[in-house]
Parts: sequence; C-alpha cells; structure tokens
Amino acid sequence: MIALKEAYKAGLLRRQHWMGNLVSGVIVGVVALPLAMAFAIASGAKPEQGLYTAIVAGFFVSVFGGSRLQIAGPTGAFIVVLSGITAQYGIEGLQIATFMAGIMLLLLGLAKMGAVIKFIPDPVIVGFTAGIGVIIWVGQWQYFFGLPEIQGEHFHIKLFHLLQVLPQLHPMTSVLALFSLGLVIYGPRVPGLKRVPGPLVALILVTLLQVVFHFDGVRTIGTAFGGIPRGLPELALPSVSLEHIIELIGPAFTIAMLGAIESLLSAVVADGMAGTRHDSNQELIGQGLANIVAPLFGGFAATGAIARTATNIRNGGTSPLAGIVHSITLLVILLLLAPLAVHIPLATLAAILFVVAWNMSEAKHFAKMVRRAPRADVVILLITFGLTVFADLVVAVNIGVILASFHFLRRMATSVEVRQATEQELTQEFAHKGLIRLPPGVLVFTVEGPFFFGAVENFERALAGTHADPHILIIRLKWVPFIDVTGLQTLEEVIRDLQRRGVRVMLSGANERVTVKLRRAGILELIGHEHNFKVFDAALVAAQAGVGEMSEAAPAQQMAISDPIRASAGQSPQGE
Repeated sequence: MIALKEAYKAGLLRRQHWMGNLVSGVIVGVVALPLAMAFAIASGAKPEQGLYTAIVAGFFVSVFGGSRLQIAGPTGAFIVVLSGITAQYGIEGLQIATFMAGIMLLLLGLAKMGAVIKFIPDPVIVGFTAGIGVIIWVGQWQYFFGLPEIQGEHFHIKLFHLLQVLPQLHPMTSVLALFSLGLVIYGPRVPGLKRVPGPLVALILVTLLQVVFHFDGVRTIGTAFGGIPRGLPELALPSVSLEHIIELIGPAFTIAMLGAIESLLSAVVADGMAGTRHDSNQELIGQGLANIVAPLFGGFAATGAIARTATNIRNGGTSPLAGIVHSITLLVILLLLAPLAVHIPLATLAAILFVVAWNMSEAKHFAKMVRRAPRADVVILLITFGLTVFADLVVAVNIGVILASFHFLRRMATSVEVRQATEQELTQEFAHKGLIRLPPGVLVFTVEGPFFFGAVENFERALAGTHADPHILIIRLKWVPFIDVTGLQTLEEVIRDLQRRGVRVMLSGANERVTVKLRRAGILELIGHEHNFKVFDAALVAAQAGVGEMSEAAPAQQMAISDPIRASAGQSPQGE
C-alpha cells in the first residue's frame, strides 16, 4: 500500500483532488469495458471473465501496488500466452496458472527483484511486443471478416489456412468491422465526440446498428457466448493438485515474467508522464496479489495496462483513487447493463484489437530502430521478433536476452584495456613527484576496466607480448572496479608462471572490494602481503630498493630514502 500511503502523505486524497480522480476513473473504466471483453475472447475466455479480471485486478493493484497511477487489467501482450494455455489446459488450467504466477510475482517483490527485471534490453522488448502485435492482428481475422473456424497450432500454419478461407469472408461482418475500425480510429475527431474514446464510440454505434437491423450471419456475444451474467461470481478456490503444479509451472512462470515486465514498463511510462516515482518491488507485490485473487472470482492473468494508465494521467488522475473508481465503474456497468452486451458484434471487438495490435507493434519505432540502431542490436531485434511470431514468446525472450547479454559481455570485454605502461606515461603522471625514469628490470602493466572472464584473454595476451622477463612486474589495479572468479584464477596462474621464471610480482591500487577478493582467493598470500600496495608510489619505491618486505601498512618507512619519488610515496593515499 505504498502508493496509497504516499498519495495520502502528499495530500492527494483530500477533497479538492476527488473530482479529478473520480472523472478520470470513470473515463478509464469506460475505456476498459470493450478492451477487457476483447482481450478475454482473444485469450480463449468468456467476455465477462475479462470484466471480472479488470474489476478485481484493477482494485488490488491500485490499493497494494507501487505506482499511484497504474491501471491494471487484461492486456494485449498476454493474449498469445493465455490463448495457448487455454487451448492446451482449458480455462481452469489458465486460472490455476494465473494463481501460481501471482504467488511468483509476490515472491519476486518480497525478494526485491523489481529493479533486476527492468534491465531487459530495448531491442528484446520492442521485438517481442511487435511480434505479439502481428500475432494478435492475424488472430483476429476470423472475427473481423467472419471467416469459418480454422485449425493450426503454429502461426505460419494458421496464416496459410486463413489466406485459404479468406475468399469465404462474410460481407456484412466485414462491412461492420471496417466501419468499427474507422470509428475506433477517427471517432474522437468527430465534433462532439472528442472526449469519448474511439473504442466506446464503435461499441455503442455498431451495437445499435445490430440491434436495429439484426444483420444475418453476424456473430455477437449473445450468439457466441450466450450473453454476460450480472454481477461478480461467487468466490471459488481453484482445485490445485501437485500434478497441476508440475504441469503448469512453465506457463505460470511465463505469465509472471511477462506480467512483471509489462507492469514495470507501464509504471515507468507513468513516471515519465506525471513526474512521479514508483516502487518496483511494491508494484510486483501488488501485481502478485491481484493475480492471486482474480482467479478466485472467475478472472485470469492481469498486469499494468500502459494505454489505460496513460488515459488515466491525461484525464487528471493523480492518486490510486482513480484506479479504484475505474474498478467500481466496471462493476456498476456489469450490474446494470450486462444484458445489453448480447448484441455486441465480435467484429467490433476484433476491430478494437486491430488498433491495439498496431499500437503494440510500434511500427515507427521498430522501423527507426532497424535503420539507426547498431547492427548487433538490429540482429537481436529481428531475431526476437521472428521467434515471437514463428516459434514461441518464451523462447523469443529467452534467446533475445541471452544474445543481448553475450553482446554486452563482448562489448565490455573489448572495453577493458590491459597494456604496458611506458616510461613516458609514468613520467608525465608522476613528474610532480620527481619520477624521471623506471628502474631497470621493472615493468608496469595497467588494467583499466572490470577484470572479469570476458577480459581474461586481453590480460593474457598483453602479458604474453612481453619479450623479456623483467626482474619485477607491477600490475596497477587502480581502475579495476571489480574482479570475478575467472579473473582471480587467471591472475593466480599468471603470477605462479612468472614466479617460476624468477619474476617478482607486485600489485598496487586495488580498491577495498577487489582487495578483499584477492585476500580470499589467496593471491595476496601468494605474492606476499608486503607486495600489495595501496598506491603506486609505494610499489615503485619497493621496486627501486629491490626489497620485498615492505608491508602495505608501512610505506612511510621508505621516507628515509633520498630519491624524491621515495620521499613522496607515503604522503598521500590518493597517489594512485
């Protein structure tokens, strides 16, 4: 309830803010009405289950979520996943998977994993959302054109069959669908309808046409589903068994991950529009509770809805009160107007989903990214898009993230520089301390960047380039922010090899974090603790003196040496 508490502390629940949030909540509730039914039908559920989901999930996310402006409910991104689960396991399986996903989201929030999920790269997100848009668009052809039922599990098979039966389209259904599509897109531009959402305009006008003229062969909610019952269903616990848990853990994890990603993206969009800040972990907790409770009242998976959240902000919503009013508005509509829904043409809902699919595809952003993004990012984008459409959403996201991670590691590895420091560089850096030249037989290597497994090859290659063994090798670690186990193992191997060849190794400049890891790995014991220095000056003094018994804690003992660089070695711990 962090968002609700913050809104209270900010004074947004005072009476002067009620009207703006009440109006916004009613508008968002009206906008959500056709979308909730359309998303439910496309997901393989009944239209009223979409309304149940929007009512219950919208309320719980507004009360317990981490964003004061978030509007939750069924979304287009879930259609592909949910329709597949429903087709394979039935609506009860979908509800059990949703319940399990809610528990996963709740645990992710309690484990403070909200910030981690936001690190999914943009090419992956754009690729799979665009792919989902294409699947939704093609998946609605049957209702949009009044086509006969087709078979096919994979996208390309369904598309082939749809193209085969396309000549069998129902003329009146297609006309109503095209008219609905025009109203959804251009309805708000009609004088007097500017403030009325396009989907609502289409829903009302086309439904009235169907009521008046009773077009033959046009499928409606009544002919397809028998209408919508009034009110919420009674509380019913899903019959979860160990077999169900094992069978549905994969689909549940998919719902949880997709729900987490979309809800946090929606919260980020809301922050950008309203200048607020959301709590990622609390948002996951709110989403988890919503998905646990929604199936108990006949609903299914829900998440933060970007379009409805943006509508909330544009219409003056400033607190969770708007989200709560949105849920109450849908409940009132369900109680009072449910019998009228029997006349709503499925072609109108398909037209609404056509626009949703277009918005999800972000075609302009997709094309811009293809033209302007670095080549590797374009490849990741296209692979994710292709796998989403032709393979599987989970496979697409997993492979997209893996490819993006490999690409990032490659770039990180190439950004790590390991090189031999020249006498000229060191002279320039330490000229103010009197360094004129390196002592004979002393080499200095500098590592710049994270010393992780991807940079190991650079380190080995740089050291291998040394043509003659020095007497002393100083490795400067000042610019190494962290080191992993592979880096530690490589460093140990290199040190042992150098020691066998009679080369003394010294380290300098390691930060506290790196020093702790060097100590735990036994590397400081290997070189001798006295050969690890906080500052390069002290390491150079030890090299000049040719002694190996200078401890890290006592560089000032070398102050007696008359050389200017020796005299300055112990003065400043910032010498590196």
